[in-house]
Amino acid sequence: MAFTARENSALKGEFRNQQLNLIRRCRSLAPMSITAEKVAEVLALPAADRAFLAHQLIASLDDTVDADAQTQWQEVLDRRSREIDEGKVSCRPVEETVRDIRARLTARRQPS
Repeated sequence: MAFTARENSALKGEFRNQQLNLIRRCRSLAPMSITAEKVAEVLALPAADRAFLAHQLIASLDDTVDADAQTQWQEVLDRRSREIDEGKVSCRPVEETVRDIRARLTARRQPS
């Protein structure tokens, strides 16, 4: 299942906006008060916990929410869920999809 050009464009634009917002905020931060021990403690957490924490931390820095983008993404999710439920599309295991993507990227890197 591929994204439409509009979906790809919206995703890239939203991601770029989030990156720029985070960069601007980070430049204005004061020296950190977090200790090395706290950092080590967090880094020792299981990967799933670190991922959850990272998501929460990033979300806490970005106070700008594009309601229109949220609505558009919800529409995409709803449409795709319907397509799966109605059997209009078939799903593949993520491992298979990642393997195919890696093979394509490797093939692109090979000199012609």
